[in-house]
Amino acid sequence: MFYRENGQFKTSYRTDQQIFPIAQDRWAILALIAFAFVGVPLLADEYMFRAILIPFLILALAALGVNILVGYCGQISLGSGAFMAVGAYMAYNTYIRVEGMPLIIALLSGGFFATLVGMFFGIPSLRVKGLYLAVATLAAQFFCDWAFLRIGWFTNNNASGSVSVSNLQVFGFSIQTPLQKYIFCLAFLVVFGLLAKNLVRSAIGREWMAIRDMDVAAAVIGIRPMYAKLSAFAVSSFIIGVAGGLWGFVHLSSWEPAAFSIDRSFQLLFMVIIGGMGSIMGSFFGAAFIVVLPIFLNQFLPALGAVFGVEISTAGISHTEFMVFGALIVWFLIVEPHGLAKLWSIGKQKLRLWPFPH
Repeated sequence: MFYRENGQFKTSYRTDQQIFPIAQDRWAILALIAFAFVGVPLLADEYMFRAILIPFLILALAALGVNILVGYCGQISLGSGAFMAVGAYMAYNTYIRVEGMPLIIALLSGGFFATLVGMFFGIPSLRVKGLYLAVATLAAQFFCDWAFLRIGWFTNNNASGSVSVSNLQVFGFSIQTPLQKYIFCLAFLVVFGLLAKNLVRSAIGREWMAIRDMDVAAAVIGIRPMYAKLSAFAVSSFIIGVAGGLWGFVHLSSWEPAAFSIDRSFQLLFMVIIGGMGSIMGSFFGAAFIVVLPIFLNQFLPALGAVFGVEISTAGISHTEFMVFGALIVWFLIVEPHGLAKLWSIGKQKLRLWPFPH
C-alpha cells in the first residue's frame, strides 16, 4: 500500500521526465546515498573497506561503462580490461610527468586516452557484430597487455614492470586511509551513475537502444550507425578508463599489467550478464554479486567441509568459484536474461499492486 503513486500528478514535462517518477523511489535513492556517505563509515571496519566496499565501488563504475556498450548499444566487447589498463597507465603517466597535476584531472585524462583507444578498436563494429566484434575487441586486450609489458615508457622505465603511486591528495586533503579512499570512490560512482542514467534517457541513449534492437531499421529511420556505435564505445571506454585509474591509484597503489588481464574483461562481462544488461541498477547488482560471492564461498565452503569432515583446499575453493560463476551465467541466460535487475523490477511491480490480486 505504501509503494504507490496515488495522488502524484504530473503537471509539467519536467516532472514527467524525472529520473525517478515515483516519489518513493526518489526518497529511497537519496536515503541510500546519504547512508553510503554517512552511515557506512560509522559501521564498516578497515577490512570491509579494503576487501569489499572499495572494490565494489570501482567495479560497479567499470560495469556501468560495460553496460552502456553491451547492454544499451548491443556491442559485445571483451576488451574492457584493456581499457581499464589504458586508463590506469595513462593516468599514472599524466600524474608523474606533469608537475602539479591534480589527481582528479589525471584520472579523467586516463579516461580520455581510454576513449581514444576504445574508439579505435570500435571501428570494426561498423562492419562486423556479434562474435566477430568480440574477437576484434579481444585484440585490444592482447595488444595492451603486450604494450604495457614491453614498452618501458608506460612504466617510467621501471625494470620490474610495475608502477606505484603514493601520497594522493585532492584539494589539499589526503587520500590515504581506507575511509578516505571509500569516500573518494563513492563520489566518483555517484556522479558518473547520475550522468549515465541521464545519458541513456537522452536522444543518444535512444539511438543506442535502437541500434541494439535492430540496426537496419534504426538506419532506415535516420539514425547514423557509425555515430551511435562509436559514441557508445567512447562513453563506455571513458567510464571504464576512469575506473581503471581508480583501481590502480586507490585500490592497488602498486600494479603491473597482470592486474588488467583478460580475466578482468570476463569478470566485468559477467557482472553485466548477472546484474542485468541494459540497466543502470543491474551494474550495481552485478558488481555486488561478483565481489561478495568469492568472499562468501571462502567462508562457507571450509565451514561446510568441516561439518562433513572434508578439508577443502584453497585451490578447490578457487575452482568452485569458477564453477558457480559459470552455472549462474548459464542459469541467468536461460531463465532470466535481464538478470537481477529484472527480478528487482518484477518485485517492485508486485509491490505496487499488493495486496490486490494480480
